[in-house]
Amino acid sequence: MHVFVKNGGFDVMDRNYIDCTFSNEGTRNEVRMRVVEKLSEETPGTGNGDGASRYIYYVETLESGDRVYLQRPANLHNGFDFLVCVENANYAEQGHRARNYPKHEDLGADLEIKKAQNPTEYKRLYTLLRKVFDCHDVSDEEMRGFSFEGGLAVDHILKAIKWLFIEQDIRYWNYSGRNMTWGLVPPAE
Repeated sequence: MHVFVKNGGFDVMDRNYIDCTFSNEGTRNEVRMRVVEKLSEETPGTGNGDGASRYIYYVETLESGDRVYLQRPANLHNGFDFLVCVENANYAEQGHRARNYPKHEDLGADLEIKKAQNPTEYKRLYTLLRKVFDCHDVSDEEMRGFSFEGGLAVDHILKAIKWLFIEQDIRYWNYSGRNMTWGLVPPAE
């Protein structure tokens, strides 16, 4: 039986849905290997199109109730590559096709605005961003109580960027990995 799910404007057939959580504690390699080991459990595809195996991994829940999920395969279909998506999010500019996956620049721009709006609060947020970058878990309680005017919620940023870091560590295994994404985070001053 084929199940069709409307996903960002595309019909997705035979998608496997998995709820899972991953600790961000440890070394970069320990974190990425936990994810790679889970992805290695996937059933291989038998070809392109309908023959490809497809997966959605629900990995985080935001305070809003929306979930962060990993979509496999990603657009480029490279190895363990995945898209980091957020339910009911639209990162596209006004007048452009809806896009529920953040680009690194989307989060960087939101952080720039937050820093300009409230440098004191941004310093607190930067501390949590650094904690995520350094492979430590951040509790939901730590993500509460920020007072930014608009933009993405703090938990949205932290939980999405965690997965962008991990995705970069997997994609650029032998290179700088998460450091490329960290370069978009404005420093606290």
